[in-house]
Amino acid sequence: MAKTILDFQIIDNKQISKDFFVLELLSGLSFPKINPGQFVQVRIDGSPGTFLRRPFSVHDMNPAANTIKLLIQIAGEGTKTLSLKQKGDSLNLILPLGNSFSLPPKNAKTLLIGGGCGVAPLLFLAKYLKSNSCEFDILMGFRSKVRIIEYEEYKKFGRVYLTTEDGSEGEKGFVTHHSILQEKKYNRIYCCGPDSMMKAVAEYSRKNNIHCEVSLENLMACGIGACLCCVVDTTDGNVCTCTDGPVFNINNLKW
Repeated sequence: MAKTILDFQIIDNKQISKDFFVLELLSGLSFPKINPGQFVQVRIDGSPGTFLRRPFSVHDMNPAANTIKLLIQIAGEGTKTLSLKQKGDSLNLILPLGNSFSLPPKNAKTLLIGGGCGVAPLLFLAKYLKSNSCEFDILMGFRSKVRIIEYEEYKKFGRVYLTTEDGSEGEKGFVTHHSILQEKKYNRIYCCGPDSMMKAVAEYSRKNNIHCEVSLENLMACGIGACLCCVVDTTDGNVCTCTDGPVFNINNLKW
């Protein structure tokens, strides 16, 4: 798929929690098709200590309006700089990068599982699945009630179930402990979140013979497979997460 470097204008910077915000970006030009699970590399101007672009999943998009949304967690100088960007500021992006989630069969019983900032690519996936008349549930896990993000946005597209580690909202525990996994039988799972969570979901999926795809959150410096900092060990050998992923079938990962 062809990659493009484009300047986008920030049309909204919405803080949704203490550490998270959503940037909505507008392009003056049409951009290539983007599929759920793909990501962009953002150049962060005005951050002297941020030498390399930063990767972010496409949280949502509207191709008719030439807009993209990025869900970003403040984790360092680069993301802090982005959080301070104002409406009208410009951002330079390389897109689209990486592969994407597969589209499930129409009759598949599908579950989307996200944890923390790993919920980012699943909103676009939920929107895409709904537009293709696919039925699915959404399971989201957070540390506590105050850490829950984008719950109302996800409710627009499907049934949403919650877990919190401290039990302050939804069911107490991790996503793999939620009662929905005992009450319903799924045959396809899409997942993104912390490695420990994804590995637990992968183990559950293998035990129950469920097709499962995960989106890895490895560090990516270049986004095009040149720097080799995001290599992951698979059944096909070492591959770059940024080009062969970030989405992998769990059966191809040596977990």
